[in-house]
Amino acid sequence: MLKQQRARRGDTLIEVLFAVSVFSLVVVSALALMNQGTAASQRSLEMTIVRQQMDNQADTLRFLHASYVQAYYSGIDLSSAPDSPAKEYYRVVQQAAKNTAGASAFGSGTCGTPPNHSFVFDTSKATMVSDSTIFKKPDTFSQLVYNGSGVLTSSDGLWIEGVRTNPSSGANAGYIDFHIRACWDTLGMSVPMNLGTIVRLYEPRG
Repeated sequence: MLKQQRARRGDTLIEVLFAVSVFSLVVVSALALMNQGTAASQRSLEMTIVRQQMDNQADTLRFLHASYVQAYYSGIDLSSAPDSPAKEYYRVVQQAAKNTAGASAFGSGTCGTPPNHSFVFDTSKATMVSDSTIFKKPDTFSQLVYNGSGVLTSSDGLWIEGVRTNPSSGANAGYIDFHIRACWDTLGMSVPMNLGTIVRLYEPRG
């Protein structure tokens, strides 16, 4: 009879608590790994989308530059010429000339406000937009925002800075380095995500 009672004895409270603790530890660890995986996937998706936005800016820049080079001749003056891709690049050059301090440094704590000489391209029209009020801090990731009518309303965490070569530096060729920048707060990171690329375009001579 005593043997049967021992065989039917249940788990003690300590054993139950230990089993619950181990189970909870396994569940919490699994959820933490799942959250890390989700955050990594989200960051990867955001970086891909932002990189596409930056590539679109670079492609527009190269298109306008190629148009300018094709239209260029010695003594050309596009200041009063009709609107055209060549004139649009002329406007870009004038905007880059406003930058006398070089490219700004990447931020580490927060996404800073783009410098006053910054601009962005409305890629649907291949036109430069330099109005400082258009630059805003992104709610999600860096992107151009259009309204329902296809009008560019804001550039969220995306901008371009043009830096001209210094003629007194002894450079054999004139060029402009266009720094395409993106900055946004992303999931699972204590510091902002910063992406950047440089497009160097040479100025025609003669």
